Amino acid sequence: MSSESLPLSGARAAAPARTAAPANGGYNYGFVGRTVAEAIGSFLLLFVGIGIAIFGNTAGGGIGSPLAFGLALAGAMVAFGYISGGHFNPAITLGSAVAGRTAWKFVLPYIVAQLVGAILGVAILWVVITGHDQIGEQARQFLTGTANGYDEHSTNLFPLPSALLMEVVAGALLTAVFLGAASRKAGTGSRKSLAVSGAFAVGVTYAVLLTVLVPVTNGGINPARSTAVAIFSEGWALEQVWLFWAAPLLGAVIAGLIFRSVDMTIDAHRSPADSFLEEDTLAGDDTETVKPATLAKPAAATPAAGSTKPVVDEEARGFFDKPADGTSRPEDGTPGNRA
Repeated sequence: MSSESLPLSGARAAAPARTAAPANGGYNYGFVGRTVAEAIGSFLLLFVGIGIAIFGNTAGGGIGSPLAFGLALAGAMVAFGYISGGHFNPAITLGSAVAGRTAWKFVLPYIVAQLVGAILGVAILWVVITGHDQIGEQARQFLTGTANGYDEHSTNLFPLPSALLMEVVAGALLTAVFLGAASRKAGTGSRKSLAVSGAFAVGVTYAVLLTVLVPVTNGGINPARSTAVAIFSEGWALEQVWLFWAAPLLGAVIAGLIFRSVDMTIDAHRSPADSFLEEDTLAGDDTETVKPATLAKPAAATPAAGSTKPVVDEEARGFFDKPADGTSRPEDGTPGNRA
């Protein structure tokens, strides 16, 4: 994108076009902050989702487990998405990296943090159940009832090929919705409203996909969820957990490749004027929108040096994108920073 400012005709002065910056807007959260956020979000997801699956069935009422997972995911994304990007799922992390939205250096720390958070969430439920006088001895049985499986361990005895196909498709769809909702091109409005609506879209999609998968695999899509539950379940769950890593990750890679190809096509055809408008409108500026008609042609149509190079994301792109120049908006309440 050209670093030259685009003159405007009319009384309203134009802000200078912003220089290229990482798509996450210049967040400076380090490995510790990002991984801790991913761990806490994964903990919340498993603690609520599996807790509802166990105690909801025991109490005989309340909301269903798929809906609980969806609501917990939406809440975690709103609460921690501005720090880490709000993945809380190894498949989402891999798909986001393949799509060019998350730097590869964050993939392994994110996945490890997601596993730790998920295991801790299930471990607390295990401790709570085993401490109960009446149902303590059935703790492993309760957790096994929430584990993912196929063949004789499928909810309705679906074979391996059926479970594999369903998990691949579900992983691809969830990743696609996440990448679309987290994109800065997803719509207009303030970043906070876009973040909440994006988290709601991903959470609802997750709940709907789990509802579809429950009769087939007891609901997977998230390898961290499958692994955490399998550790506290009967032996067959760990033997079959490989599918619930391979299938969602494959689906996420497919979705990531599609979005990467689409993003490359858009970047190749973007003009300096389009970039200027996109930064001012889609970054969440609450000021008056600049109409294309008010833009005058630049005096020199030559782009700045290096402007033809695509911008490579160095950090994770989250739902709470800041302006690309690293400055703050009035709603931020905090000064901007640069990566």
